[in-house]
Amino acid sequence: MAVWSLSAGIGSCCLLNNGITEAWRFPFTCFSTCKNKTQRGSETLRVTRKHISGDLVLQSYRLSKICVSKTFTELKEEVSTKSTQVDDLKKVTSYSFRTKSGALVKVKVEKKREKYSIMVYVSSLELSGGDDKSRLVMVWGVYRSDSSCFLPLDFERSSQDSQTHTTETPFVKSSLSESMLGLEFDGKESPFYLSFRLKDPNGLERLTHRDTNFCVPVGFTPGHPLPLGLSSGGDDTSWNFAFFSRNSKSVVLCLYDDTTTDKPALELDLDPYVNRTGDVWHASVEKTWEFVRYGYRCKESTHSEEEEVEAENVVLDPYVTVIEKSVSQKFLGSLFKNPSFDWGRDVTPNIPLEKLIVYRLNIKGFTQHKSSKLPSNIAGTFTGVAEKVNHLKSLGTNAVLLEPIFSFSEQQGPYFPFHFFSPMDMYGHDSAVNSMKEMVKRLHSEGIEVLLEVVFTHTAESGALRGIDDSSYYYKGRDYDLDSKSYLNCNFPVVQQLILESLRYWVTEFHVDGFCFINASSLLRGVHGEHLSRPPLVEAISFDPLLAGRKLIADCWDPHDMKMMPKEVRFPHWTRWGELNTRYCRNVRNFVRGRGLLSDLATRICGSGDVFTDGRGPAFSFNYISRNSGLSLVDLVSFSGPELASELSWNCGEEGATNKSAVLQTRLKQIRNFLFIQYISLGIPVLNMGDECGVSTKGSPLLTSRKPFDWNMLASAFGVQITQFISFMTSVRTRRSDVFQRRNFLKPENIVWYANDQTTPKWENPGSKFLALEIKAETEEETTASLVEPTEPKNNDLFIGFNASDQPENVILPSLPSGSKWRRLVDTALPFPGFFSVEGETVVAEEEMNQPVMYEMKPYSCTLFETTINATA
Repeated sequence: MAVWSLSAGIGSCCLLNNGITEAWRFPFTCFSTCKNKTQRGSETLRVTRKHISGDLVLQSYRLSKICVSKTFTELKEEVSTKSTQVDDLKKVTSYSFRTKSGALVKVKVEKKREKYSIMVYVSSLELSGGDDKSRLVMVWGVYRSDSSCFLPLDFERSSQDSQTHTTETPFVKSSLSESMLGLEFDGKESPFYLSFRLKDPNGLERLTHRDTNFCVPVGFTPGHPLPLGLSSGGDDTSWNFAFFSRNSKSVVLCLYDDTTTDKPALELDLDPYVNRTGDVWHASVEKTWEFVRYGYRCKESTHSEEEEVEAENVVLDPYVTVIEKSVSQKFLGSLFKNPSFDWGRDVTPNIPLEKLIVYRLNIKGFTQHKSSKLPSNIAGTFTGVAEKVNHLKSLGTNAVLLEPIFSFSEQQGPYFPFHFFSPMDMYGHDSAVNSMKEMVKRLHSEGIEVLLEVVFTHTAESGALRGIDDSSYYYKGRDYDLDSKSYLNCNFPVVQQLILESLRYWVTEFHVDGFCFINASSLLRGVHGEHLSRPPLVEAISFDPLLAGRKLIADCWDPHDMKMMPKEVRFPHWTRWGELNTRYCRNVRNFVRGRGLLSDLATRICGSGDVFTDGRGPAFSFNYISRNSGLSLVDLVSFSGPELASELSWNCGEEGATNKSAVLQTRLKQIRNFLFIQYISLGIPVLNMGDECGVSTKGSPLLTSRKPFDWNMLASAFGVQITQFISFMTSVRTRRSDVFQRRNFLKPENIVWYANDQTTPKWENPGSKFLALEIKAETEEETTASLVEPTEPKNNDLFIGFNASDQPENVILPSLPSGSKWRRLVDTALPFPGFFSVEGETVVAEEEMNQPVMYEMKPYSCTLFETTINATA
């Protein structure tokens, strides 16, 4: 009786007790035949070694043939004396298979020091004939990158088939019902697969119940299907790879040991029986190998024909958290963890929703311009944003909404991501990860929250999830034109899981305070493109415990249709989701240019009750006038050509740039009006980057036309007065939080609407362009009951007027009790700096003190009055 033992040392000998060792070396270049095609044999994993102070150090890897020596020994020598020393500790992995006849095949892979011992046991397999002639034979070979191509074994006097590089080795009987066989490999040749089939004395081959060879990994283990992506093994000595691909017939794990080449140092063709659980392919590789990057190559089976379609490209793991560019500018996952970061005592500001004042910005555009006066390596990065925190505070901002920062296609722009777990490299100073964390930490310390715009409904056209499992990740456009736009199938389970894991990662790893979901209407599509009233992804996000307390905002703008206004949808919210208020934008733009209905304006400034009375409130309305796509605030009052009809803009009498004083004065008033209405409206004001200093795209609504923020413009006459006005309006909102920062709607009995002559407004008359309202302050009891913190001054009424006509209007202010007067805080028609005042200017009747006060409102103007108590009363 004998057992085969194989050692991988080239030109070396291995002598066992009572054994005879013979070793031979073949030429380095070998060829193997695979499916009737001749190709160069695998040339992976040539190990060069050197000794440093007695320690063995692996230097490099190349593909080479497996070289072995052949040893005969008695079976009884299999049992060896166990040592209690640490070096003799063994790692054992067991596998079980079944043949079609029901026979059990067990394989045990045991690692001890630098060798792998493999024992194969076959039981319950009926054989006929005598002892020697009925001996069961194992036909076996080894492979790495292609299960159809075995690597040549470097030894002679064996029954190796020179065409297929398979070896026939007989079993020995250990009992009446069980046969066994042992193999031994030097650990330096791992990892690889041992693939075999059984052959009885009559030449009948026995395969698995799936009609495939038995396949066992050596030098790595099957690993675990969860968590998806890259993770450390339980003892932190191995990497676990888990990769979803439902329709791939085979997945190849590609490992790289060098950042200067696109050629993998090692490829492992994952076996669908051993390395697959459900739709997840997985493997665990020891960290002793000096691999630095990884990716996958998929062989996908088409639905129409049972053919394998092998992807030429190595695809990126969707769950990897650190990515690197290859020599050919393709992205691969890194086997290194994110650098450590000290968060110190960082705590989220946790600002109540109704108290938010949001500033939307683009990381690169905010500080890229040389006028930012930042070092070149900081300008246009997360660090640059942190350096400009004083500007954000001067505007009264307590939350920034960052345009997408996920790794994106540089050709298509930030709204076309290819990865959901890593910040864009160009936004980093040294490390993009740590640079972003430093920014978040700095903003938090200044009381400013960080909200991210995120795009989960579509990806860049190239890269991203393409080539992994297109039929699972992407829509196939039938009734919808979705396929050409790389639309993700968001409510498909694996995509839903990917999105949830991404959101959790940004919260736990980067301390992000909330998310604004771009193209949110697409989150409501089912797996076949149908509309869902209760989409599982939106519901899962709403009730996820790690996302609890984070702001969730739906923005239905579609980056594929940049010239169009965002869609209006009934968004399911579970009282968790706010919305970018498209109706607010449209109605306010229409009114300010003199074409809207009074009823629309009234609805918007009172918190959009037609949208948010469904269990939410005005605090869930994110009110914007301009955004990063479409016309900027200055261009809304400077351009109105036919091609800009959807922008609802007005050029104030002349298209584009002009030197006419009357036109310029009207434009300036209209900009003040827009900002005034935005900041006195119930809901959350969202200011767009550059609007405070007059950034213009010369009438282009395209996102690509946006210019970097020019910091010199803040010192211009326009920049000074607009930034001061915004700061003033934020202070008014804060001081009168009982009115402007409410979680609940104003009570109808506390609001009185007026036309210019104190009659009822003509709500649906398109010709009516004047509206005024008096807001009566709630009593202290009402304020306490509504859970709104009262601030000084208390119990002061407000009067607000809007004149969108080209004619002045004489407004009668409501009568006040004795001792009270109206003081004017804002009149957008007055010259700077008098058009707004912190102290206000008292307004009295010219003739008699007890008569109603008449106030003239200029064309295209807004006013704000507040009651005050006469000190002498």
